[in-house]
Amino acid sequence: MRILIDTHTFLWFVTEDSKLSDRAFQTIEDEANDVILSITSLWEIAIKFSIGKLKLHKPFQEFVDEQIQTNDFQLLTIEPTHINIVAGLPLHHRDPFDRILIAQGMVEGLPIISADKVFDAYGVTRLW
Repeated sequence: MRILIDTHTFLWFVTEDSKLSDRAFQTIEDEANDVILSITSLWEIAIKFSIGKLKLHKPFQEFVDEQIQTNDFQLLTIEPTHINIVAGLPLHHRDPFDRILIAQGMVEGLPIISADKVFDAYGVTRLW
């Protein structure tokens, strides 16, 4: 199965944070699954890192490269079809990063691993 992970899911997984649900952890760890990380999440992490809202144990680029390689995550770029969906989404959620992740999940037919229950209002499959 191909699955898209939310930004917090990525961070909680790579830092072994107990906030990550057992189901989410097992789904990401399952070698039968292709785990996809959106460029959107890297953008969000970069912003939070640059303004001091997120601390990393390594420089940003080194941290990201290491985690993608170590965990064999695939990257998903932002395509015009994703942005077109964002333009028509209802405003259940105003976070621009989450809105693009939702659109990517819809367009690509990917379930999203996220603790954020508001994703459910958009009809995407949310795993947690």
